[in-house]
Formats: sequence, structure tokens, C-alpha cells
Amino acid sequence: MGRKKVGSFLTRVQKPVAVDPATEYREIGIRSHGKGIFYKPVSRGEKIGNKAVFWIQPDCLTLNIVFAWEQAVARTTEAERGMIASHRFPMYEPDENHVVLDYLLYFFKSKRGKHLLELASPGGAGRNKTLSKSGFTTISVPLPNTDEQKKVAETIATWDHAITLTEELLAEKELRRKGLMQQLLTGKKRLPGFDGAWMDVPLNEIFKSVRRKNSMGETLVLTASGKHGLVDQTQYFNRNVAGKDLSGYYLLNKGEFAYNRSSMNGYPFGAIKRLDEHDTGILSTLYICFAASSSECCSDFYLHVFEAGIINYQLRGIVQVGARAHGLLNVSVNDFFNVKVSCPSAEEQKQIAKIFNAVDLEIDLIKNKLTALREHKRGLMQQLLTGKIRTKATASNKSTGG
Repeated sequence: MGRKKVGSFLTRVQKPVAVDPATEYREIGIRSHGKGIFYKPVSRGEKIGNKAVFWIQPDCLTLNIVFAWEQAVARTTEAERGMIASHRFPMYEPDENHVVLDYLLYFFKSKRGKHLLELASPGGAGRNKTLSKSGFTTISVPLPNTDEQKKVAETIATWDHAITLTEELLAEKELRRKGLMQQLLTGKKRLPGFDGAWMDVPLNEIFKSVRRKNSMGETLVLTASGKHGLVDQTQYFNRNVAGKDLSGYYLLNKGEFAYNRSSMNGYPFGAIKRLDEHDTGILSTLYICFAASSSECCSDFYLHVFEAGIINYQLRGIVQVGARAHGLLNVSVNDFFNVKVSCPSAEEQKQIAKIFNAVDLEIDLIKNKLTALREHKRGLMQQLLTGKIRTKATASNKSTGG
């Protein structure tokens, strides 16, 4: 496998647009991390003004020079014909006798390709790291013959297809779960064999406050993550932000809950999480901690109720907008425990929880599969795009350039 500089097999194409103030145009943009082209809203020529723009040429490699270092690189297609791009999105037409465009695109989406784009983008972070034209054209790319390039691109595309199908399956399952939550956790849809009325009950009749102090010397400081639940603070912040004296912290046992009175992404009125990953842990007294008060309370049922945001409306009602204490939502302990939640009989709670536990297990399995597919593809790209692994059909052909 030989190596060739980008400038030897890519030619920049530029077809300037004579902008008409009365005509409507659609510009493209390129997402970072190899996520492709997106379309900007249609705008009239008078809004574009004197900005230099160019017609999109299909089947070209194009980059966002401001974020090329972050793999803002894509392939133009027939779908973009008739659209325009500014000078920040240069297009390069490939010499098909030497390079297969999909192979080249995958190369720049690889770890090695990202590194080379970073080297060709001098400057500081963000908008100061602009891709240098000369730096880009002198990047040296490993190129086998075009037949092998096609085979490599097809192999990686197969994994891309598997990843896409798995992402779509995951999205479908998560959407179904969301729909079930709105039906089963509110009593709008009942399970066969259950017809008793649901009761609106304040939290203080279902749960008891947990205020036990850390007298046993526990050192595992927890923090509430919207995505991951109650987690080790050092893993979340990459450092310990707690004070040296931990004796005043609340001690939480596995299966008990904590309400984080902080607005966070997806949880505008704070998040309620259950300790599942550790037997014990400690939390700042700024948290409101609580546990089931009787065996009639199905902890799993309420875990799903809280995660679904069923009580968000009630929480919103007790949050004093604009009033904060210690940077937290101003929610008093009494107000929190007076929030009402609608609940069925203990047996119906258990059956509903079983359904969501099974759905969550299925979603977790799909997520694990998706992670494995992405990791395998990443490793495969590193091997195929550097020649460490050769495709069987062309491994014996050592020529370069087709």
C-alpha cells in the first residue's frame, strides 16, 4: 500500500453564484464528528448580500474549514444539486483513477484522519482552528489500488448499515417505552384483571424521609446524574468536590431515593434517582432523601414514575421561579413530601413495574449491542485504512492507484 498527498488526487471545484436579490437559495452546513450535511433554512439573495457563495457540485469531498479538526467532513450528493455553500465549505473533486471517494471519506472519519486534519488546522480551539488549504493538500493518505479501496469502503459501509438499523431499533423501543409510560403510569390504560380506582396520595404517605448521618465513615460521595442516576462523584466530575469532613452527609442505602433540587438537562424541576449501583453512599444534605415506608410500596413502580416525569407538573407548582438557595431550586422538604402521585394497588404496581423492567432490559441489551458495533467498526477502520489488514480479494495486489 503506497501513500499519496491529497493534492495529487483531489482538485478543488468552484462555481460562483451570481446572487439575485429576489431569488431564494438554500445553503448547506456540515456537522462535526462525521455526521454529514445538513440544510439551512431557505433565504433570499438580498439576505446573502455580497457573501461569496458557490454551487454545490455532487460527488465531491467537502469540509467545514472551521471545524475540519472536529471531522466536519462529508460527501456531496445529487440531493444537494442546486444548493449553495459559502467559501467555508470548499469542495474537492476526486481523480477516480486513483481514489474512491467513499474510501477517502472513511479515512478522514478515522482516528488517524482526524489527527491529520487537526495538524492541518493550526491555531487555538474552536473558530481559531481553521483548516489550512496547503496543510490539507499535503496530507499523505495510504492508498491501495482502487479495487481494494472499494472493497474497504463496502466493508465499513456494511457495519454502518448494521449500526443504523440498531439505532433505528433503539429509537423505536424508546419511543414505545415513552408511550407506555404515558398510558400505564397514569392509569389511562389498565392491565387485564385490574379495575380498582387509582388514588392521589401525597409522597409522605408512601415514603419516609431519610436523614441518617454518615456515622459509619462511608467515603463514597454520590452525585445525581440525569443520565446515569446516582453515581460516584469522582467519576462524574473527575475529581472529588466534597469537603474533608463527611460525617454530616446523609447516608443512603441501596434502593433508597434522592431528589436533586437542581435544574438539569431533561429535568427542569430536578431529578429523583434511586441508588442501585452501590450498597451505600453519601450525599450532601442539600438533597432530599427518602425510602419506601411499607411493603405495599413497589419501589420499581415509583422509579419509573419519577423517571417519566409524571410529577413534574406538581414540582413546577412548588418551585419558586427565580428564587434559589445555594444555587438550587427553592423547594422545601415539606412542600416536596406534600406532592401527590397517582397510584394503583400494590399488586398492579408490581405488574406495571415488571413490564417496564422487561422493556428496560431489552433497551439495555440493544444499547450494549450498539456500543459493540461502534467499537468493532472503529477498530476495523483503523486496521483497513492503514493496511494492517488487507481485504482478501485484493491483498495480493500491492499496486497503488488503480
